[in-house]
Amino acid sequence: MALHSHSNTGDDGVDSPPFEDEIAAETGRIRRLHALLAAEIAAAAAQARGNLAAATGGQLSARWERDVSVHRWSERSTALSAARSGLCFGRLDHSDRTTNYIGRVGLTDPEDSESALTDWRAPAARPFYCATLATPLGVTRRRHFQLAGTAPDERVEDFHDDVLDRDVDSGSASDPALLAALKAPRGSTMRDIVTTIQAEQDAIIRLPLSGAVVIEGGPGTGKTAVALHRVAYLLYTHRERLARSGVLVVGPSAGFISYVGGVLPALGESAVVFTTPGRLAHGVVATAVDTDEVARTKGGLAMLEVLRRAVADREELPDEPIAIDLDDVTVEVDRATAAEARRRARATGLAHNPARTTFRDALGGLLVGQGLEKLDRGLADPPELAELLRDLDIPEIEPAGADEVSAGMRAELREDLRSNLDFHAAVEALWPVLTPERVLADLFASADRLSSAGAGAELHRPTTSAWTVADAPLLDELAELLGPLPTRPGGAEREPDSAYAREVLSILESADRNLAGEDPDELRPTDFVTADVLASRHVPEHLASVAERAAADRDWRYGHLVVDEAQELSAMDWHVLLRRCPFRSITAVGDLAQRSAPAGARAWADVLAPHLGSRWTSRSLTVNYRTPAEIMELAAEVLAEFAPDLQPPGSVRATGEQPWQRTVPTSGLAAEVREAVAAEAAQLGRGTLAVIAAEVGDLAGLPAEVHTPLSAKGLEFDVVVIVDPERIRAHNPADLYVSVTRATRRLGLLHVRR
Repeated sequence: MALHSHSNTGDDGVDSPPFEDEIAAETGRIRRLHALLAAEIAAAAAQARGNLAAATGGQLSARWERDVSVHRWSERSTALSAARSGLCFGRLDHSDRTTNYIGRVGLTDPEDSESALTDWRAPAARPFYCATLATPLGVTRRRHFQLAGTAPDERVEDFHDDVLDRDVDSGSASDPALLAALKAPRGSTMRDIVTTIQAEQDAIIRLPLSGAVVIEGGPGTGKTAVALHRVAYLLYTHRERLARSGVLVVGPSAGFISYVGGVLPALGESAVVFTTPGRLAHGVVATAVDTDEVARTKGGLAMLEVLRRAVADREELPDEPIAIDLDDVTVEVDRATAAEARRRARATGLAHNPARTTFRDALGGLLVGQGLEKLDRGLADPPELAELLRDLDIPEIEPAGADEVSAGMRAELREDLRSNLDFHAAVEALWPVLTPERVLADLFASADRLSSAGAGAELHRPTTSAWTVADAPLLDELAELLGPLPTRPGGAEREPDSAYAREVLSILESADRNLAGEDPDELRPTDFVTADVLASRHVPEHLASVAERAAADRDWRYGHLVVDEAQELSAMDWHVLLRRCPFRSITAVGDLAQRSAPAGARAWADVLAPHLGSRWTSRSLTVNYRTPAEIMELAAEVLAEFAPDLQPPGSVRATGEQPWQRTVPTSGLAAEVREAVAAEAAQLGRGTLAVIAAEVGDLAGLPAEVHTPLSAKGLEFDVVVIVDPERIRAHNPADLYVSVTRATRRLGLLHVRR
């Protein structure tokens, strides 16, 4: 591949057009693309406004069609608007003398109905990322634009060409796009990499939707960027499927989610829900962490049986009979009666809370029968009279209407039980309505409950303890075992929403049936939305987005799952996540060398095989685009100490700046940190600066972000100062490896003399 410098003379000695003229021509082309984009945005917005204003009458189906149309045109307008910045970033010249421009979205010129701009995810754009001199893929020249200005007045400030055909003249070259992007100062959020995707990254981005793939890559290999761009690619190529089921992205921390959360919206994609392991239980945000021993215990799949036993233990039998006084008779809930009612409830296979209704009704029926027996005995002739009648050979006379009397007595007993507070108290005592939070808190607070459930004493803790990250999957599993809480009587006020929801689903199902040749494995809208769920959300005039509906629904099933820093997830984390993705379409990215979680993966098969068997594959990223070679030399030494069998990725660039190291006394540490940060901030100019330490409590007020190795995981900064690296290493050598590899320009280490 040849890179050509700015010149007015080509390789063949023939004068080429002045560089300024070509800049002007390319700028004119990009301004034309911005005009086309603006027209499409305006048209989409007009469609949304027009449909919103359209009268629908009283028909629910017309109202639904109107809402769907408004929603789709609004989403289209939003997606197009996100593409305005950096709209067109490249051009391909082909051997058949055709040219196409590559950008963030696809645009068609209405004047000639030809493609004006090719979406970066389209098959036609793949040579922009994969063509080489050895395999040109029909490309003679690839041009990268360096843009300036803001939309819609963007202009081409510079460009460079990769010439894949030595017979073709080229224009110019400043620094290649990749190196220019790597040298650029970092910001507070991750940028997309659509202009600089490399061939090994592109191959992973364009893998098929089906199946589970693990992307293994060391620090700086672009794992996260690849995973996010893969989401954008899948939403582009499988729009109909994923736009209605959505994608779930799991990251290591809230700070990480904040850092990467803008990438997909910038690419025009919104059908995505972001979460963290501490949020896997619906409505719970856990940030506290357990000790290593406790975290390992909670992260193991053996906890599944512990939780099942914990729930079963709450379906109790009375130690002593419970007397219930009715109007005409006293009945008792003894162990045998309660055991039979429990057997019938468990036989339904329902979760605990829904099965409570069966337990209550079965127990009531048994008590009614018991009451009838007692009443029959009370109404029967005295034994001496019955004996006398037999001696006189006088037959017993069955009273007329005995069946009616028995049915009436049964009905009266049933009504008495239904309104009897003691009966309902007995049901609550033996089969209580439970929440996941109550079950888990009670379990951990009771040594007896832990022992009965088969759990170790290390899990014992006070009921006032905060939820930990390792508790979140346990709470979610309990939500599955317990089922939903009993619904309160709804009444007429919910009927309009319910009717609307039912008609919505009727229309959806009808549309599904009319899809000729539909793949039976293809997800349908009704796979994810039920009438009850829609009604419970009080569906508004404008349908909620897929991401909003999914985030609000614990039972939502996603079309694709992305797990970042996957080495940190426990087997229990995977268990609850895979329930959310039944089709096992998964992208997991991670680096075993960076594992710090006690229950995390030591080998991918450890956490995946229990759920997927051998039905997963792996890919590797080997090039470090973030960390300069000088810093990676130090990182390689750290890695060799605890994982000598692993190789760090090779860096694509060097800065000429070696990491600085200084040793200071413990007594002067705070002042030394402030001095080092001030010096780095003064030298930095634009960019980001972070301090990483084992604890951040004493480092408040610095003109820098302050992180622990855990909170810094997945992030990057221009400059990093590591405080007391030996303390970090003593806790976990992998944490020091993570810390050292966060910097993109300079690294400093403040050692402490003890």
